[in-house]
Amino acid sequence: MGIIGDSLEKAAEATATRPIPKSAGAQMRYLVKQHKGSTKAVAQLLGISQRTVERYIKDQIRRPRRELAARIEREVRKRWQPRVRQKAQQRAAQRTGITIETRARFGFTAAPGTTDDGRIRLITQHLPPDYAARLFDAQATGATEQQLQNIAAEGLQEIYFKDSGRRADGLLVEFTDIDYVELDF
Repeated sequence: MGIIGDSLEKAAEATATRPIPKSAGAQMRYLVKQHKGSTKAVAQLLGISQRTVERYIKDQIRRPRRELAARIEREVRKRWQPRVRQKAQQRAAQRTGITIETRARFGFTAAPGTTDDGRIRLITQHLPPDYAARLFDAQATGATEQQLQNIAAEGLQEIYFKDSGRRADGLLVEFTDIDYVELDF
């Protein structure tokens, strides 16, 4: 996934109301439960043997290798509290909107006589619920990173640069050279 897709995932993970299981065995049991009891599916997901998964479940192995521990934790976080995530996304898409903080290069296509040279800007802006809904829908349908960037650029263009239509009519914003993006909802 790209930088905006990862930021959406990270923001969704932050909505959790309880911490993920701590031990490797508890995390592995959770993954097996999520895969309807299939240790084979979890083994394929993590790239380990089915027997290794079974040994983690029985707490015969307690400390995974560093890279395996990171994969297990990442997969648990992806699946942790799906209803809480869904409610938070619905709330953002219908009522509260989404906040975007980014440092990126913004260039413009504007009226003659104005400065349109792109430059790095640090922007923190709250976007209304309709942009949050578009981002979530695009992510759910498997949109590319460029499509997600276009939605975010359009939101920043309309809300930050055009001030919801009160100024800079006809301005088109280019959102490139993204240093980082953090989303919150």
